[in-house]
Amino acid sequence: MTGLWERAKTPLAVLGGFIFLLWFLEFVDWLVFNGALDGYGIKPRTTNGLLGIFYAPFLHGGFGHLMANTMPILILGGLILISRGLRDFFIVTGLVMIVSGLGTWLIGPSFSVHIGASGLVFGYFGFLLLMAYFERSCRAIVVAGVVFFVYGGLIWGILPHGDGISWQSHLFGLVGGFLAAYLMGKNQLDPSVTPTGEPPMEDNIVIHDSYDI
Repeated sequence: MTGLWERAKTPLAVLGGFIFLLWFLEFVDWLVFNGALDGYGIKPRTTNGLLGIFYAPFLHGGFGHLMANTMPILILGGLILISRGLRDFFIVTGLVMIVSGLGTWLIGPSFSVHIGASGLVFGYFGFLLLMAYFERSCRAIVVAGVVFFVYGGLIWGILPHGDGISWQSHLFGLVGGFLAAYLMGKNQLDPSVTPTGEPPMEDNIVIHDSYDI
């Protein structure tokens, strides 16, 4: 039990710190800036709106908006941390943030501002699902099954629906998660490549003689 706690301490601290930062920023925005920080989100096809790619996941349109994203981030992000480790969590988060933000910046409606961490939620969702295909381990398949059972309804969020909902960030967040899974998992489908990315040692190759009958 002690060993498990030691391994889990850092990932839990990182995830908890990330959630704390989201709530702290929203509280400061509400108390000090009266919601003005939301204007620093993604503004499609504007130069200053590009910076919103990095700001948007940390900004929310109220505590209700933030609450809706908090639990999925805790669960899905926690599953990535537990199953893949701290390094992969940061890689997935960074890649999803960029793909989701850039896609939203490219195709989002003009004169709109996009904020929120829902792109990360969809990215984590997509990553966990597709990694089951690449990893093909019992653990990854069970995780993907549970994720789809609990959060499968998220898939409808990539379709255009309702004013005030950034389906673009949902769609490209999912794409970012798929891309992260592909980049991390493609070598696991190639028998000529070891998990470290190196060709297998000759000692590991078994040669079978063939005979003509």
